[in-house]
Amino acid sequence: MRAITVVDYGIVNLANIVRGLARAGGEVSVSDHPEEILKAERVVLPGVGAFAAGMTELSAQYLDKAIIEVALAGTPVLGICLGMQMLLDNSEENGLHKGLGLISGSVKAIPKEENREVRRRKVPHIGWNSLRYPLLGGSWQDTCLASTKCGEFCYFAHSFMTVPEDQDCILARCDYEGLSIAAAIHQENITGLQFHPERSGPVGLGILEHFVNA
Repeated sequence: MRAITVVDYGIVNLANIVRGLARAGGEVSVSDHPEEILKAERVVLPGVGAFAAGMTELSAQYLDKAIIEVALAGTPVLGICLGMQMLLDNSEENGLHKGLGLISGSVKAIPKEENREVRRRKVPHIGWNSLRYPLLGGSWQDTCLASTKCGEFCYFAHSFMTVPEDQDCILARCDYEGLSIAAAIHQENITGLQFHPERSGPVGLGILEHFVNA
């Protein structure tokens, strides 16, 4: 059974993700100690809420440095929702805030208007949406989406979106009222999911199983 360490930085309800990872076959522990993160076999960085608050708490507990070090050492790291966004260089949410810098790019607000159209996009993006292949093409083979079929639905809840500098980092997208949003990003041993796999039924469980067992 794979050991999975979930990062606890004090502002996240961890019950659902811990339960989901356990159902996926992981031996799950929760930790707010950097030294335990550094020894982890696999790391999950969950998150909800504001980017600045999340990074402030990670930094205050020296968890940011531990996550960066363990990721650069090749340990599989999975960021979920805000956890995915914090993997990037920075966020424009309520000012400019520095992220972990593990994947080059920025976090930007989902635009409420598109090209001055009268129609306004509803923000936040909340609810079920389907996962699609990237616009530039790609493959989900050898990633946590390996058993996911294009078009299957997962649960989203967010007002900001990741914009990777390298579009090849986009693993999956979703279309939201005419806007293509990065639903998942991937670079070597680092993966981010904008949706909540722990709230996405059998599809989400399958994604967690691949992360746990790959």
